[in-house]
Amino acid sequence: MKPLAEFPEAAARQIRFVLCDIDDTLTDKGRLSARAYTALEQLKDTGLKVVPVTGRPAGWCDLIARQWPVDGVVGENGAFYFHYDQAKRHMHRRFWHDLETRRRHRFQLDALAGRIIREVPGSAVAADQLYRESDLAIDYCEDVPPLNPPAVARIVDIFHEADAKAKVSSIHVNSWFGENDKSTMSRAFLKEVFGYDIAAQPELSVFVGDSPNDCPMFEAVGHAIGVANVREFIDQLAPPPQWIAQYRGGRGFAEIAGHLLAAHRRR
Repeated sequence: MKPLAEFPEAAARQIRFVLCDIDDTLTDKGRLSARAYTALEQLKDTGLKVVPVTGRPAGWCDLIARQWPVDGVVGENGAFYFHYDQAKRHMHRRFWHDLETRRRHRFQLDALAGRIIREVPGSAVAADQLYRESDLAIDYCEDVPPLNPPAVARIVDIFHEADAKAKVSSIHVNSWFGENDKSTMSRAFLKEVFGYDIAAQPELSVFVGDSPNDCPMFEAVGHAIGVANVREFIDQLAPPPQWIAQYRGGRGFAEIAGHLLAAHRRR
């Protein structure tokens, strides 16, 4: 990973789409600072398309799509995207699976949740599970004392034994059934809403993240950047981001936004 300071200005000027994780990328210890929120607003006001891509639940994403200075949100690690049309006052919700499939998967995931709680002491169903449509989030350090790496690995193994996907974020292990992930739904969102094909013009996009569940996005976009705390997961990143900020979390995101904004102002 190269320092953000070495990110070429010419490349920064080409970027039109800024995608980013939320937890520990925009936030610091679970809080969204004015600095990070202002960075989102400044990027959008400059004309860039801003899209959080998160493991957080549908209930949260509805609010984010409506009230944050963003152009849409991909949630539950690619289970859906929400795009709010301000002019028409209409929320467009696009899910990867239909309602009946989601209900069937919910029954299977609930059974896995019970098994994990029994077999991995200290784990818990995430507090935001109530607001989820498609996946299961197991808390390993957000509202519970941090579990050690072997315990987190055991949670992942239990999901894989059931042929479910499992991704480790900075706070949760998220699991779901299906081939969707952050990358597949982000591609669908950008193509269907903005007519933008990442594969055809990767140089127009950047993704900012911090943990292993961001790897599909690090691989998908033209420019992948980590906030400084991504180093904590360096052995689990395949691929790692190409660039890294000096600062952690929301301060690191604001640093990255500042780099992009400076380049666009000098066009």
